[in-house]
Parts: sequence; C-alpha cells; structure tokens
Amino acid sequence: MGNGPAPFSDIGKRAKDLLTKDYNYDHKFVLSVPGSTPMGLTATGLKKGQIFLGDISAQYKSGRAIVDVKVDTYSNVATKVTVNEVMPCTKAVLSFDVPDHKSGKLDVQYLHPRVAIDSSIGLNPSPVLNVAAAVGHNDILLGGEVGFDTASGSFTKYNAGISFNKPDLSAALILADKGQTLKASYVHTVDASNNTQVVAEMTHGLSTLQNSFTIGSSHVLDLYNTVKTRFSDNGKVAMLCQREWRPKSLITFSAEYDTKNTEVAPKWGLALALKP
Repeated sequence: MGNGPAPFSDIGKRAKDLLTKDYNYDHKFVLSVPGSTPMGLTATGLKKGQIFLGDISAQYKSGRAIVDVKVDTYSNVATKVTVNEVMPCTKAVLSFDVPDHKSGKLDVQYLHPRVAIDSSIGLNPSPVLNVAAAVGHNDILLGGEVGFDTASGSFTKYNAGISFNKPDLSAALILADKGQTLKASYVHTVDASNNTQVVAEMTHGLSTLQNSFTIGSSHVLDLYNTVKTRFSDNGKVAMLCQREWRPKSLITFSAEYDTKNTEVAPKWGLALALKP
C-alpha cells in the first residue's frame, strides 16, 4: 500500500482514543496465541452483569490475502477476507456473517500520496453505500463522508472534518450528525519524556444550542504503567490504570463515578489481555 494520508476516520481519532480507548466497566479476558505458522488464534470472554459473552477468532495469512473468522457464543460466524494490492495502492475487504445472509459487504480502500478514499457497499438487493475521502498535505487533513440508503433513497449520514497534526499536538474540527453537531478536539503533549498528554473535546448542537465538553489526560509512569483520567460536564469522573506486566500482556482497571447521581454505585471493570 502507498504512504498516503490518513483516512477520514482518523480525523479526531487521537482525542477519541485518549478519552475512550481501554475504558471498560465489565470483566474482560483476551488470550492471543500467535503461531509460528501463518495461523493465529484469539479467544475473548466478556462478563456483563450476569451475562457471559465470548468468541474465538482465527486469522490466516497467505501472500496478499488475510482471512479472519470469528465464532461467538451464539454460533454466529463472521468472516472477513482482505486482499492487499488488488490494484496499485488499493485494498479490498469482503465481509459477511452466517446465518445473516443480508450482512455481506464489500469495502475498497485506495491510498494515494495525496488522497485516501474508502468506500463500502452492502451485498444485498437494497444496499447502503458509504463513501469517505480525505485529502492530506503536510500536517493538514481535510475530508468528508456520505452514506446513502438505496432502499429509501435517502442519505443516512453526511459529515465533514479537518485536522491539524504535529508530533506534540493534534487539533480537529468535525461537522457531524448531518450538519447538526459541531465537535472540536485538541490534544497536546505536555511532557514528551514521559508522554504526558492532555485532551479536551467540546460538542455544540447547532439546532439545540446545547454544549458539552470532556477533558482528560494520559500519563506514562514508567515502561510498564499508564494512568488516564477523564472529566465530563455531566458530572462523570473516570480513571484507568494499565500495567504491561509482560510484553504485550496487559491488565487494565477502569472506574467511573457519577458525582451528580451519588445514589448510583461507581462502575468498575477489569480487563486482562494475555499474549504468550
């Protein structure tokens, strides 16, 4: 694949990851077993209250093709076939679920030194078509996306955004929800020596005139421990502690407390990821 700009989905992603990634208020277990052969296995278990969900995923690599198969506790089978370089700078992904015969989807991604285009279409008689494009130059990325439902003849989404990225800062402005919501985010690296970062995200409803904001931080204590915090204007305070106790094996503790609703017990979760 070519070294083109980031796709449209990367606009604002750095702030979103800092505020939401790895936060989990359930009990989760992930075991990854990479093999010496092209085959790799991953088992995932998730306990939500009294409900236990799980799945087993297998990935097989051969040349330019990658095949991913996942089977969950309800015997649903999800399959994804990725073929790189089907044409120069182009990747195609075919995905479908069994027994859902209407779930088939074809994604085509094109990466050019100046343009990134990502399109998908449902493989059914009345498909939904999604197209996202981004144009990048130096540190600026500008893009948009549209979704069209051929069954109803209406747009399911149309969003636009622009971002400015430097190694020590990232700023993004996104017009979402069919032009009804304006979202701005900013990430700044305060101390590069320990990768201390602060993030702020503000949302303004253009029709409702309502504002909301979230601020957060991420601090790498040492080679093995990371602490993240998050504060929202709705009164919710969250914290995450993550330790890499062996290479690529992580244990993560997350907690959230609603300061405006003290009668509700704090939420907490524990996630364990093992990679032998």
